[in-house]
Amino acid sequence: MTNEDKRSELIAKHSATLEQAVDAVKTRKSWSPYKDSPSTKIHGPDKPGAGKAAFEARLNKRFEIDLPGITGWSGEEISPFTQKSLGISYPLCDPEEIIASSTAAMSDWSKVSPGLRIALCIEMADRLYDNNFEMAHAVMHVAGQSYTQAFSGSGPNALDRGIEALAYAAIAMDNVTPSAEYHRQFGGDQVALEKTYTLVPRGVGLVICCASFPTWNAYPAMFASLAAGNPVVVKPHPIAILPMAIVVERCREVLAEFGFDPNLVALATDTVAEPVAGKYVEHPAIQIIDFTGSPRYGGHLERTVTGKLLYTETAGVNSVVVESVGDLAESMRAIARASSLFSAQMCTSPQVVYVPKDGIDTSAGHVSFEQVAQCIVDEIDSIAANPKMAAGIMGAVQAQLSLDVVSEAADMAMHEGLEILRESASYDHPDFPDARTRSLLVISARSEHKEMYAEERFGPVLFIVAADSADAAAEEATELARTRGTISCYMYSTNEVFIDSWVDVYARVGANLTINLTGAMWINFAAAYSDYHVTGLNPAGNACLADLSFVASRFRIAQRRRPIAKTAA
Repeated sequence: MTNEDKRSELIAKHSATLEQAVDAVKTRKSWSPYKDSPSTKIHGPDKPGAGKAAFEARLNKRFEIDLPGITGWSGEEISPFTQKSLGISYPLCDPEEIIASSTAAMSDWSKVSPGLRIALCIEMADRLYDNNFEMAHAVMHVAGQSYTQAFSGSGPNALDRGIEALAYAAIAMDNVTPSAEYHRQFGGDQVALEKTYTLVPRGVGLVICCASFPTWNAYPAMFASLAAGNPVVVKPHPIAILPMAIVVERCREVLAEFGFDPNLVALATDTVAEPVAGKYVEHPAIQIIDFTGSPRYGGHLERTVTGKLLYTETAGVNSVVVESVGDLAESMRAIARASSLFSAQMCTSPQVVYVPKDGIDTSAGHVSFEQVAQCIVDEIDSIAANPKMAAGIMGAVQAQLSLDVVSEAADMAMHEGLEILRESASYDHPDFPDARTRSLLVISARSEHKEMYAEERFGPVLFIVAADSADAAAEEATELARTRGTISCYMYSTNEVFIDSWVDVYARVGANLTINLTGAMWINFAAAYSDYHVTGLNPAGNACLADLSFVASRFRIAQRRRPIAKTAA
């Protein structure tokens, strides 16, 4: 079978998935081509063991991948679950050679039909899904996510974000007609022109991944750029390389299999001591930068990058305003679970819970601030006291930096004379006795201590703030969103007048708001195709996963026109 035949079959193979993805982003309904449960009832009995074996086969050796300009090898990943080195070394490459190879590959790639580019990306996603049991272990042992979270959140849920971006890319490119005829009378002349419109990619894309959730933002960024005709260089965090090395490996295999230059997707690794991102950012061939990570470096990029496309997701202060509830325990359980998930190492983790100092109304009567706070603490305790539950929810702490966040917050609380409602402590992981674990530190504060909780603390720290009133709480929460950034905000109120008085304020400051959610669904779960993740309206990031603007500027339109040839009579 020729490459052309294989490519035609590939487009046909994935056309239904693309159609359903486009329909999903238009209707915002629940849909996914993948299953996000690791159940053997879905995947069969053999895949879990095979995935674990594939991960273990990677350990203590070189990650062999044929990249341009290899100058050496390095690897410094430490498993949060074993606290031992993975022993994997990755190629260090000359940025000039990586970029030169990417640029050379772009010439032919830009001429490929958008439909084929999108089909190739869906094929990459499908193969990554088939490989998801290995990926789950890879994410676990670099990031610290629990097995189930690594399987779902860093697997199908992240792949959904990638296909979501492909749906928007299809919409954006389909909106550009490839050709047209133009007829108009100018004076005594009838002008007839034929016009052609060409989609032109912007240039090489750089995807800078975060350490704690490397795939979540990488897939949409990679697929959006590839679909629009741009090659991609993936720059993983040096303490979390393996998942993205596997991604690049699989993408390159697909490209080569269908007759394309594998250097359309390249891997740029570095070390903590010698970071390489700046060399790529500054290179004139790099025209698109997708960054996920710290507000410090993200802010630096936003201030200094000019003449290039820059898409950022950093972080902010996610807050909960509790005005009134029906069932106190049920509502506080939802907050406790979301705050404990992945030991609060998520961009959607609640960090500040506002409760009126005079307490709140519930269906069982009025309760005090102290009772609300204690209910949250009790729900956290119930998670931490059950090692199996704690392992599934909290996972492990990725790095010492997050433990330092806890210690620093505890020291500051003691210095300010604040009450520590719950000490942070490790729990015994049932499967990994040496796991680096830590449950939530819970601090009681007041609004005058705002500077202490008004910056993101990336680790298991939760502040419960006694506000003067519910309105004062919402006012401060929205002001923090406006000035410090936020990705997810939460509200509990049985008072529709209160809710209505604040929803427009949350919208104006770009805060996505979840109201009165309890039950099995995590309040900080963001569903691809339905939930917009980040608004771009506050300091937590300038881009959204995903909307049309996330892909539409990754290509531009060049036109040519000429008179329509007159046919002989």
